[in-house]
Amino acid sequence: MSNAPNFIFEANEKPSLPLHSVPLVVATDEAVEGYGCLVENPDKFDIEIVKWPAQGWRAVDDGTGDEGGFVEGIFHGTWDGDILMGRNEAVNGNYVLGWSCDPQSASTGQATVPRTQVLLWHMNYHPDGGQLFYPLDNKPFVVPVALPGDDLTLDKIIAFWCDGSKGLYIHPNIWHEGIFPTQDYQRFLDRQGRVHARISCNIGEEFGVYLSVPLER
Repeated sequence: MSNAPNFIFEANEKPSLPLHSVPLVVATDEAVEGYGCLVENPDKFDIEIVKWPAQGWRAVDDGTGDEGGFVEGIFHGTWDGDILMGRNEAVNGNYVLGWSCDPQSASTGQATVPRTQVLLWHMNYHPDGGQLFYPLDNKPFVVPVALPGDDLTLDKIIAFWCDGSKGLYIHPNIWHEGIFPTQDYQRFLDRQGRVHARISCNIGEEFGVYLSVPLER
């Protein structure tokens, strides 16, 4: 039986749940330390690739196990009414990222409430490599994150508000979700490990809440 999350669905397939407010932190060099770093020039920035782990006491040969490299493409963040959609060309992924209101009343086509928040149902991390999100439209964006560890708890989750002048790079194993645009539609350069291992947490199912991630400072 597959444990892969279903990322494409109708919003009203998800239940109404209480909300957990996520602190919004302005992304500065100091604030993002430990999570990653801010990136001015993506053309001169290399992401980290994690060496394949040894299966026993014999070590992986030097110069091997980290040769998969990276993939890159455009990540599209699009608001469809009250529904936030993501499309990642780098890994051929399509996602319902969240909603601006209760999923039972969220509408497509036209926004029914101001887009001041994203109600987030899922987070994940990549153990094989880091990930760079670089804004191509120079508009503010938000990325929810948490430090590594499979014992994720709600109090560990914050969200970085980025002003759109720089990209955000996150280290391997950092919990995150796709980029949240503050406009109707925004594009980002996405660069990440080619292996694309993904460890998921269904926030709604595990904690019985949605994360309320602010989009405005």
